[in-house]
Amino acid sequence: MNPSLITESQEEIGERTFSEAPLLIYWELTRACDLACKHCRAEAIDWRDPRELSLSEAKVLMRQLHSFGEPAPHLVFTGGDPMKFPSLFDLVEYGASLKMRMSVAPSGTHKLAQAGIRRLGVSGVRSISLSLDGSTSEKHDAFRGVPGCFEWTIRAANLAREAGLHLQINTLITADTLKDLPQIYALVKNLGIIRWSLFFLIPVGRGRLLNEISPAQCETLLEWLYALSKEAPFVIATTEAHHFRRVAWLKMGMEGQDAASIWRSPIGMGFGVRDGNGIMFISHAGEVYPSGFLPLSAGNVRKSSPVEIYRNSELFRSIRDTINYRGKCGRCEFNGICGGSRARAYAKTGNYLGSDPLCLYEPSMKIES
Repeated sequence: MNPSLITESQEEIGERTFSEAPLLIYWELTRACDLACKHCRAEAIDWRDPRELSLSEAKVLMRQLHSFGEPAPHLVFTGGDPMKFPSLFDLVEYGASLKMRMSVAPSGTHKLAQAGIRRLGVSGVRSISLSLDGSTSEKHDAFRGVPGCFEWTIRAANLAREAGLHLQINTLITADTLKDLPQIYALVKNLGIIRWSLFFLIPVGRGRLLNEISPAQCETLLEWLYALSKEAPFVIATTEAHHFRRVAWLKMGMEGQDAASIWRSPIGMGFGVRDGNGIMFISHAGEVYPSGFLPLSAGNVRKSSPVEIYRNSELFRSIRDTINYRGKCGRCEFNGICGGSRARAYAKTGNYLGSDPLCLYEPSMKIES
């Protein structure tokens, strides 16, 4: 490790604490979905919840989110399946009138017909994300619970490219998908994507029944992903495995890159972003969480401004300040750029300020926590 790199990084961390506005807002429009995914955080169901925000309430919320200021947060419509929210396109068009940056994360179902993909492309959506959790229909469909969704997803990916939409592919990391990752990479490499995002399992929702990878397996995987990122024709990112940044930082330092170039790299652009710090999640019923995987509500948009909740709620303020962290994460010299998964710490220990149990790294700092 080059100590000067860490020192210089601290000067930039202050710019990325996101105390005033998040970088990304995930908005769960509905929990309704036609799939039955083994890992579903939302424990999605076939029908819509009557507590969902109405279109008029959603437009009010959109205006409030716009008031975060410039640059406005990137808004991601998710679910469930946002395509099952009947006013999705009305909402997208309204967001476009506010000049908001928007993406949609639909489920890989038969509903992703050509007309729907094209309509997303002309209504103001910047990009979409689709999930591939297996390199074959047999593997993916078994994970998603519905025969045919692998083919629907591949078709949707091709249609998105034709419609001029930027495409992200998401892949869940579990003990069951780990061995298939090289084959999944070979598949997505030919789909014209801009980002491959690997979601490391948090045992919430139906995901509580799945097997996680071990810390040692995680470390090996992150090193493989870093090596892969140097040749991949797209960005490789991780969700709820923030210590990928620590691996990348050390590798880049060993390669002779200086702090400025590391911060400007695709991986560096995510430094500091984590649950509650640059991330906000709004549920279908208006509850505001630090992330979709951390089920602690800081308030409800039907009662309070989401801007006020994000900036001033005790939950968000405590989670943004790494001085509050305990255990290894509290004394780690990388907690400014990483910070660990607050969601996994909570799911595994009940303390969202505790250590991320998936991280193998032993900090060199000896600060009492």
